[in-house]
Amino acid sequence: MNFLTVLPLAVVMVAGTQMVAAVLLTSADRPRAAPLGYLAGVGAVVTAGVTVSWVVTRVLRGFADRAETDAVHLERTAKRIDWFVLAVVLVLAVIVYLRRHESGTPRWITLLQHIGPGRAARLGAVFVGTSPTDDLTMAAVGASVARHDLSWWHLLPFIGVTLGLLALPLLVLLLAGRRAATALPRIRHWSDRHAWVISEIVIAFYAVVTVLDLVS
Repeated sequence: MNFLTVLPLAVVMVAGTQMVAAVLLTSADRPRAAPLGYLAGVGAVVTAGVTVSWVVTRVLRGFADRAETDAVHLERTAKRIDWFVLAVVLVLAVIVYLRRHESGTPRWITLLQHIGPGRAARLGAVFVGTSPTDDLTMAAVGASVARHDLSWWHLLPFIGVTLGLLALPLLVLLLAGRRAATALPRIRHWSDRHAWVISEIVIAFYAVVTVLDLVS
């Protein structure tokens, strides 16, 4: 595995409500400042989430490595981490499947029309921090990178891709101008209705990668 393997999981991070909110913020009273605030809030929580998972896994593995001195036992510790990651990914797949019919925009989200960058940042942080799928995804990414002895900076591409996907509505607004009024609802509709399928494909891919680590 290399750090590029975890990048597809960024799709799972943004699928659904997170992307819907990113689209709606482009029609707020401050259509540029509000999305930027939203990205800042999401970025802070994602960075903290994957970092905590990475640090905890490194610490636990360090304790295990000091307790076990031969190569067989060290490899056994790595396999335990792989089993943990696989369990997290499978639970994630179940949650995404069970929530596949939870489409439609919640009524309260229409209040985003008058939100400012500060509140948008808090909203992004709450969305990610309280989402079970996002929490499990961050746990899996951080643990996987740490399990393969990759440095912290290998988490940065995942964070960047997550923010890049959420920035797409803002980019469409900046590049397309008036035509964004047609393009943005399509992005919102696709994310609201079909993102769970893409998420399941990505999760299945990552589960296969983890299984290959286990049998190698």
